[in-house]
Amino acid sequence: MPTYEYKCEKCGQFEEFQRMSDEPLSRCPKCGSPVRRLISKNVGIIFKGSGFYVTDHRSEDYKQKARSDNKGTSSVNSLDATGS
Repeated sequence: MPTYEYKCEKCGQFEEFQRMSDEPLSRCPKCGSPVRRLISKNVGIIFKGSGFYVTDHRSEDYKQKARSDNKGTSSVNSLDATGS
């Protein structure tokens, strides 16, 4: 379950574990004052394993074409400013 941050008008900031489908809190659980849900800055996302990079799902045909294109453009990169 995600942790949501709230700000109470009287108590200050606090965190609450809630389901994503739960409605946001409208009252402070300690004092009953109105609260506002804050946008969290620290998100703990960890990307593990393959599948997170563009190159992870490229077909072999695409990879071969990219290699051949790179071989053909390497001589263009070696030209000086005059084009020779």
